[in-house]
Amino acid sequence: MQNSEIDLLILKSVGGATTQQTIASEIGYSVGKVNFVLKALVKKGFVKAERFATAENKNKYRYLLTEEGIKEKITLTENFIEKKKKEYDQLQADLEKYKAQYKCVSRGDAD
Repeated sequence: MQNSEIDLLILKSVGGATTQQTIASEIGYSVGKVNFVLKALVKKGFVKAERFATAENKNKYRYLLTEEGIKEKITLTENFIEKKKKEYDQLQADLEKYKAQYKCVSRGDAD
């Protein structure tokens, strides 16, 4: 998976009282990877991390998207959709080529 896709997954899961463990569980990556990416997103100004002063566990943060983070989330989502559309179009073209090459019908056409 490309870094932009991991960034997008984290940007999608950011937005409230949470831990890096929770984010890691949600997106299926290690806590170390989430920590590394979150630090980079904070450094870029896309995410703001605030400690909860009233929380019993002082390691809990609230991760908030900044205005720049929202713009980045939109851009990454648009790029992801465009990439997936291209992959879909290529698969459709391959399928048509295979059908013509092997003169086969799909299961749906057999009915």
